[in-house]
Amino acid sequence: MCHSVNNLEHHHFKHAEHRRPGDVHIHFFGADMFSFKDRLRLEDGDVMSIAFEGFGRPLRNPIRVDDSDEKLVVAKSL
Repeated sequence: MCHSVNNLEHHHFKHAEHRRPGDVHIHFFGADMFSFKDRLRLEDGDVMSIAFEGFGRPLRNPIRVDDSDEKLVVAKSL
């Protein structure tokens, strides 16, 4: 990665939806060594969880896979 933490922070928090009081933002660096190298594949029903001692209950994110043909984003070539 060739970005400084200040640069990442600037670009992340320039979006209003990332500036809601009380929200927590966690950035994982080096994720390619975990998710891609080990060929991690999330499936419907999996639960991602992260916990740190002293921070209370773990944050849990249940994974739901939408297999419908409806696309949320459509990309067109130029």
